[in-house]
Amino acid sequence: MSEKYYHLHLISDSTGETINVVAKAVCARFVGATAIEHVYGLVRGKKQLTRAIASIEENPGPVMFSIIDAGLRQELERACDRLQVPSMSVLDPFVSTMGSYLNVEISGKPGSQHEMDTDYFKRIAALNYTIRHDDGQSQGDLDDADVILTGVSRTSKTPTCMYLANRGIKAANVPLVPGIDPPNELLNATRPLIVGLTTSTERLMQIRKNRLLSMQEANETEYVDPELIKSETAEARRLFARNNWPVIDVTRRSIEEIASAILNLYQEHAAKPSALRGL
Repeated sequence: MSEKYYHLHLISDSTGETINVVAKAVCARFVGATAIEHVYGLVRGKKQLTRAIASIEENPGPVMFSIIDAGLRQELERACDRLQVPSMSVLDPFVSTMGSYLNVEISGKPGSQHEMDTDYFKRIAALNYTIRHDDGQSQGDLDDADVILTGVSRTSKTPTCMYLANRGIKAANVPLVPGIDPPNELLNATRPLIVGLTTSTERLMQIRKNRLLSMQEANETEYVDPELIKSETAEARRLFARNNWPVIDVTRRSIEEIASAILNLYQEHAAKPSALRGL
């Protein structure tokens, strides 16, 4: 069956981050159909909206929007009716339901979720910490992390740490290097949740080969030797078991899935009395 392509217009009066996430989740449900996305952020006036409508006219397709201003919404909906393309406000059903339940005032300010509040600065602090503690870097403050990820090379430690940092979690990653003992700072850490990441030999070998190709390294090295990889991952698993660290197999998991599993573990870890952490 041939792939079907269609235009999808995403219009937001804020950064567009929320509507992009919703659109990806919706589009993933349709097998054999691929969206060509047209994204318009910060649409807060007629000039920006006119540009977006012109693009819809040129490339007709469904419209998903998140716009608070009633006048702009009406103008967009009228244009979609005229062009005979479906349009939907992605947040309206949830906002309406929550409003009825909570019986409180609904904010009419675009981008309210992006205000520079305490959570915002917490995320910035977490990002700064995570960048400083990537790939084994440390200034002697590894125990200040919320989460430490450890594992052999190419087990998704860095992207997972960055994802967690965007959720306000101070995440450090400590690679395990063959023939070198893990740093004492990792072994002695008591405050953070320490999670071991592992993957299958076949998957790790393929990822590492792709890494070498991207670096224009054509020669086979021990880095991609399947027997050495098997030994490397087995030793890592023994380390995880000795220290009673939870283990996540990342072989068939996306970064979002890995991070979600870690966040579940972190909630359990944070709920423990401090005297029991690390036991």
